[in-house]
Amino acid sequence: MIDRVAVWTRRTVMAVMAAALLAATPAMADDESFIIVSSTTSTENSGLFAYLLPMFEAKTGIQVRVVAVGTGKAIQQARDGDADVLFVHHKPSEGMFVDEGFGVIRHDVMYNDFVLVGPSSDPAGIAGTADVVSALAEIAQQGAIFASRGDDSGTNKKELGLWDEAGIAPADQPWYRATGSGMGATLNTASDLDAYTLTDRATWLAFQNKGDLEIVVEGDGRLFNQYGIILVSPERHPHVKADEGQAFIDWILSPEGQNAIAAFEIDGQQLFFPNAQPTG
Repeated sequence: MIDRVAVWTRRTVMAVMAAALLAATPAMADDESFIIVSSTTSTENSGLFAYLLPMFEAKTGIQVRVVAVGTGKAIQQARDGDADVLFVHHKPSEGMFVDEGFGVIRHDVMYNDFVLVGPSSDPAGIAGTADVVSALAEIAQQGAIFASRGDDSGTNKKELGLWDEAGIAPADQPWYRATGSGMGATLNTASDLDAYTLTDRATWLAFQNKGDLEIVVEGDGRLFNQYGIILVSPERHPHVKADEGQAFIDWILSPEGQNAIAAFEIDGQQLFFPNAQPTG
C-alpha cells in the first residue's frame, strides 16, 4: 500500500523548496551590482561606451546601464533621481545642476568639437568659412534649409547659442526644421533634405549614412565641446548608489580611464581627447 502521508510530505517539501528558490531569484537579481549613467547620445552613438564599459566592468564587477538621451533630458533624469551618475556636455547646465544641490562635484572628462555639415552643393556658399557665426548668418540670408535637433540636447543648446550670437531667431523661419530627435536621426534628415546641421564630430565620424553631406565649417574656437561627469547627490536622493557611482567616476578620471578614452578611434581618427584634472 502506498504511504500517502509520506508522498504528501515529500510533495510538500518539494513545493516549499521550489517556492523558496523562486523567492530567492528576484532577491539575487536585486543584489546585482549596477549603476545607471544618464548620458548623451554622442557618447553612446559614437561607440565610446561599448568600448569603455567592458574594461570598467571587468575591473570592478560593477555593471553600467546607460540611458542615452539629449543633455537636457539626461539632466532632468538625474534631477529626478533616476540616475546615479550624470555624464553630459553642456558646462553651464552642469554647473547649475551642482549649484542647485542635485550633484556632488563636476569634473572635466574629455573634449572634442562640433562641426557644421551640409550638402556638397553648398547652397549658402559657406564651405571653408572659418567663422561659424557668420556661416549661420549666411544660411539664414540665403534661406538654405537647416535641420536642428530641437531636443534640448547639448548640441541643440550650442546651436541655439550660436544663432543668438548671430542675432537670428530661427525658430519660426520656413527654412528651419526642428526634428525633435537625436543626432543620428537629425543627420538622416539633413541628408534627405540637403540641409545644413550642427553635429558633434564623434557622431559624425561614426555616422554611416552621410550621403551627400560633408563638413563645411570647422575649427572655430566656439565649436569646442567639453564633457563633464557628476555623481548625483545622495543627500538629495538617498537611493543613489554613491560608492559604485564614485568608483565609475574615479575610473573615468584615472590614468587608465583617460588612456582608454584617448585610444578610442574610428578609421584611425581619435574621437575624444581626455582632459581630466588630477583629483588628489
